[in-house]
Amino acid sequence: MKTIKKITCIALVLLIAMTAVFAGGSSESSAKKTYKVGICQFVQHVALDSATQGFMDALKEDLGDSVTFDNQNASGDMSTVTTIVNSLVSNKVDLILANATPPLQVAAAATADIPILGTSVTDYETALDLKLTNGATGINISGASDLAPLDKQAQMIVELFPNVKNVGLIYCSAEPNSVYQIDQMEAYLKQMGIKSTRYAFTDSNDVASVTEAACKTSDVLYIPTDNTAASCTEAIRNVIEPAKVPAVVGEEGICKGCGVATLTISYYDLGYTTGKMAVEILKNGADVSKMPIQYAANPIKKYNTELCSILGVKVPSDYTAI
Repeated sequence: MKTIKKITCIALVLLIAMTAVFAGGSSESSAKKTYKVGICQFVQHVALDSATQGFMDALKEDLGDSVTFDNQNASGDMSTVTTIVNSLVSNKVDLILANATPPLQVAAAATADIPILGTSVTDYETALDLKLTNGATGINISGASDLAPLDKQAQMIVELFPNVKNVGLIYCSAEPNSVYQIDQMEAYLKQMGIKSTRYAFTDSNDVASVTEAACKTSDVLYIPTDNTAASCTEAIRNVIEPAKVPAVVGEEGICKGCGVATLTISYYDLGYTTGKMAVEILKNGADVSKMPIQYAANPIKKYNTELCSILGVKVPSDYTAI
């Protein structure tokens, strides 16, 4: 009897020990499935807001409650971008989303260890001053590009305004990806035999005056996917509407505010694509340095019905009303 009791006690002790081990393992496993993602959005406007939402939705769809977000907006201030990114790095988040080029550049300088994904970034080689290899950066950064075909945007200008002679190129000179788009657009217009002139503003304070100067010498304006312009569409429209100078623009949010037409992507879909990349990194251990930059699919021709009516712009039937 004593022997049986002794064996029973030993078995009970072993069972308790094994239970503790498995409980500890379960706890450790659970900890590994909890992820903290930091988001630095450069400024608040429709396109970037949509990209952030798409990104978060993709992660929550796959990871559910196991992912939490530290979502912060820099309101277009570079010192705030630096503060936000440094706080995310200090808090050792598992991944950083840099929504727009300035946060991407600051994040790249702030950490070489934490995976960084960009979204709403036009050209990664320009933004990061590097060359892609097989579509990848080779460092702790990847992401999705919001670049719609610029050659087709140039063709759109001619399609809508066949008699155009002078195009004013309005952009923020402080945004490298805006400069990249303007370089490309200038080259495409030159190939078409159309004169173009650059009108650059440095921040929101001189948007109206620069737009006014452009309207005086231009038949049509072109505005790329530019964060400063996107946050100042009302100021731009207040100039171009009375001047009767239409603007073809780089994305839907700007078009809704001050443009007549655009060849645009879905920024929600762009953010969603970026979110799926984040899932691959966090859940499946993908190497961010080897992940090719993703590009938006199926850009759509859209137009602003109200502004087209006011400015007397007629659009072909294959354009979709915003």
